[in-house]
Amino acid sequence: DKDFRQALLREAVEFIINGDLGTGKAVLRDFVNATVGFQKLEESTQIPAKRLMRMLGPKGSPSATNLSSILAALQKSEGVSFELTLSR
Repeated sequence: DKDFRQALLREAVEFIINGDLGTGKAVLRDFVNATVGFQKLEESTQIPAKRLMRMLGPKGSPSATNLSSILAALQKSEGVSFELTLSR
């Protein structure tokens, strides 16, 4: 379901932006497993699938560059883009 996939990706991004990297990574991992798969993500990011799995695992620590590459590839695969809005 397209709406569910996009909501799941949005949720992952929100967790990450709001400082809950652990939950954000877990949601991203679930999203990748349920949609494009790690092999396809490897092709899109040029990051080996096993490394992607480790990065998004509980003990993983993706760099900002890698996390950005992952999110860009997933946005492209879903045909969405995110905008950040500041609220007070």
